[in-house]
Amino acid sequence: MLDKLTTWAVAHVPNAIRIVLILLLAWLVLRGLRALIQRLERTADDDPTRVSEREKRAQTLSRILRQASFVLVWSVTLMLVLGEVGVDLKPILAGAGILGLAVGFGAQTLVKDVITGFFILLENQIRVGDLITAAGSTGEVEAVNLRTTVLRDPEGRTHIIPNSAITVVTNATRDWSRALLDIGVDYGQDTDRCLDVMRQVGDEMERDPVWGKRLLGRFEYPGVQGFTDSAAVLRMVVKTLPQEGQAVQREMRRRIKKAFEAENIEMPFPHMKLVRQAAKKP
Repeated sequence: MLDKLTTWAVAHVPNAIRIVLILLLAWLVLRGLRALIQRLERTADDDPTRVSEREKRAQTLSRILRQASFVLVWSVTLMLVLGEVGVDLKPILAGAGILGLAVGFGAQTLVKDVITGFFILLENQIRVGDLITAAGSTGEVEAVNLRTTVLRDPEGRTHIIPNSAITVVTNATRDWSRALLDIGVDYGQDTDRCLDVMRQVGDEMERDPVWGKRLLGRFEYPGVQGFTDSAAVLRMVVKTLPQEGQAVQREMRRRIKKAFEAENIEMPFPHMKLVRQAAKKP
């Protein structure tokens, strides 16, 4: 009995040691890859209050790299461990090839999702943090995977979109955004005076230490854009940093309303005028 145990130990202990070393090496490789991915995410930026284009790109790629490295390392580790315990890998590899071919024919939509996701990442079409419209849904991109893209709309709902369903992408925060405001003023107001007040508001925002950093260039005032039933429509517009367009637009509305109230400029609102006439005598 003792001889049998000794023989078994001599035959299997070296394999067990190699298996432990393989698992330890796989763990160290994953730790190293995670450290590299975290370094990729920690990109330098002068303004820590906003996410730069470089940081959005890094966040998008880091998620894919983390998933791919986990699958790759542990797949190789599993094959090495099976080889150490005496399992013949040739039938497994052949069977995996046949299974992969069968899955490829039966899951064409899945393959299309993965291929489309690969080109979305390669061409840098969508980044984490972008505000996009895709497959009929609008929201902020929370994740871009090889198979799906995850959006969060303004109401907090999550939209998980298969990449193969994305045929057209409208990206509202690519490279820069725009804050555009159309303002209706009463027909009795002088439009030139209204534009002067709007220019004063724009100049104040350009000089503002907080809001001025969010602008790319100066405000533009194209003038009268149209006429409605009760107002002449004036426009002001400015380029902004990505994802800052809506915030700048809200601040423009707040300042314009206060400035118009201070200058007694009336902004039209729905109202009804009643005219009473005396009845004619027969």
